[in-house]
Amino acid sequence: MSQTIDYGKLMHRAMRSLIQQVLSDVARDGLPGQHHFFITFETGHEEVQIADWLHDRYPEEMTVVLQHWFDNLEVTDEGFSVTLNFGESPEPLYIPYDAISTFVDPSVEFGLRFETSPSDADEDVAEDEEEIPPAPIAEDVEPETDQPDAEIVSLDSFRK
Repeated sequence: MSQTIDYGKLMHRAMRSLIQQVLSDVARDGLPGQHHFFITFETGHEEVQIADWLHDRYPEEMTVVLQHWFDNLEVTDEGFSVTLNFGESPEPLYIPYDAISTFVDPSVEFGLRFETSPSDADEDVAEDEEEIPPAPIAEDVEPETDQPDAEIVSLDSFRK
């Protein structure tokens, strides 16, 4: 067992699970309202499946849009496949969740970003390059003097 909890890895796993759930819902029910997705992924990822001409044109990364025209959206635990229209030419793609670097739904200003570093290539889930600063400790926070003191209320007073 590790000596520390790998919150970065756990968070990335949870965020990829969120993408899977959203895409599963869309595959079943279609896109609701004005929702649409910009999905950027690493085209060089070993499990990505795209046409050779697309890989030649986008050798490192590519952004696809799921909005007006897409077909055959199939979602699995590892990734998703979809057919998109590129200049009147339908092309099937397979994108594993591990290849996704950003997932954005601009209709509700929601986005996820997965950042990796070269040393993370052997890991199942990418880690953040930037460290999250520690949360402020309550003792370091100056209380605002113009606010009233909090009152502690016992829940027993509401029980019958």
